[in-house]
Amino acid sequence: MPSFDIVNKVDAQLLDNAINVARKEIVNRFDFSGSKSEITLDKKAMAIHVLTENDMRMDSIVDVIRNRMIKQKLDPLCLDFGKDQYASGFMVKKDIKVKEGIDKDVARKITKDIKDSKLKVQSQMMDDQVRVTAKKIDDLQAVMALLRRGEYELPLQFTNMKS
Repeated sequence: MPSFDIVNKVDAQLLDNAINVARKEIVNRFDFSGSKSEITLDKKAMAIHVLTENDMRMDSIVDVIRNRMIKQKLDPLCLDFGKDQYASGFMVKKDIKVKEGIDKDVARKITKDIKDSKLKVQSQMMDDQVRVTAKKIDDLQAVMALLRRGEYELPLQFTNMKS
């Protein structure tokens, strides 16, 4: 029976490349000359730590990170921007978490949308992914098209396609 998995995964190497290029761009920008801005990536925790002097620079850094991710073909929807924290002195700190996996609420919404479409497919939640099976590959492709149009606040990838 044909099937595929719906997942949300971020390629760590592409994310590392995007952060490195963003760091180089910030160092070379005129409006950041003489600033103490830092961007670091924690690969184990899948989090980006940003430290800078004021809110305006923080917004610029976040914008540069988003643009670099888009150029690396990563979807910035996978970033969870928390609140700004004020570190010691006049420094502003932000911890940006990289969301991986599909949480249960989004998985329920995906399975509900699939069932509401009246396609002859079965979907089941498995840990942090959703598996969809059908008798025809055309039905699976229709599910993919349906999910690409949906709003789930997560970038979805379709993997493990089996005929």
